[in-house]
Amino acid sequence: MDMILPILYTIVPAALIAATPLLLTAMGGLFSERSGVVNIGLEGLMVMGAFAGIVGTLFFESLGFGAASPWMGILVAIVLGSIFSLFHAVASISLRADQIVSGVALNFLAVGLTVFIVREVFERGQTDTISARIFRINVPFLSDIPVIGPMFFSRIYVTTYIAFALAILVWYVVFKTPFGLRLRSVGEHPMAADTMGIKVNRMRYIGVMLSGAFGGMGGAVYAITTAGNFAGGTIVGQGFMALAALIFGKWHPFGAMGAAVFFGFAQALSISAQQIPGLANVPQVYMLILPYVLTILALAGFVGKAEPPKALNQPYEKGSR
Repeated sequence: MDMILPILYTIVPAALIAATPLLLTAMGGLFSERSGVVNIGLEGLMVMGAFAGIVGTLFFESLGFGAASPWMGILVAIVLGSIFSLFHAVASISLRADQIVSGVALNFLAVGLTVFIVREVFERGQTDTISARIFRINVPFLSDIPVIGPMFFSRIYVTTYIAFALAILVWYVVFKTPFGLRLRSVGEHPMAADTMGIKVNRMRYIGVMLSGAFGGMGGAVYAITTAGNFAGGTIVGQGFMALAALIFGKWHPFGAMGAAVFFGFAQALSISAQQIPGLANVPQVYMLILPYVLTILALAGFVGKAEPPKALNQPYEKGSR
């Protein structure tokens, strides 16, 4: 036990931090896919959010906002992410384009557009590094609890606790409110929802824009807390892992939360392997690909058992409002 606890004190906080952007982005994907719109573009939304978060933080730093700059940058990312998601919404809902193709196009557009802007503005392949950061904290009193405190309440970003609180809020909104019932109804049986007076396409637009807001927030949190700047490779498959967490979690907030923590643990293990006895001699390349291998294995063994919303990837035509 004396050997295991120090390892857990390293791995668990790192896993929760790595799970944070995945969880936020998965919550966004949940709103979109529960409304019946496939969102393969979560990666692109995270890229746009990371770009907006870093550039917004740099801008507010220059205005003298100090420690508030990262939080302002996250707000900019939320707004820009929701606006950017309209490309996917218009194409897949109004123009009834293939939702998967539209999402893939969103991913390419996000990377190309942000890299182009960065090169034009900063005259190189990456932005400046932000000075104002969100720092890790020890939660008063809770961090002093034996065993549990150092694992879950020490050296963790505030954004991690915000993400888990938002996941609980999303569960309440989706499953306990009239809005959530309408959202789920247009994703399960849009024609029946339409006959009840629910504006199907409007609800789907709201779902996609919420996915943009959460995806932008997830990308910004990752860039601000982990990267510190933005380049074309800042978001390296995080959006696809968030989508995998959503599917693995059966399109349920708590299921996606557990899957995000699972993938976060895999990422933390790959980063901290050199500090763990027994894993220090494993070639680093194997540990680096571990999160992606586990993602593939999890989906390969589980995706067939997960039932998506009935009207997922089905544009609504007749009687749409």
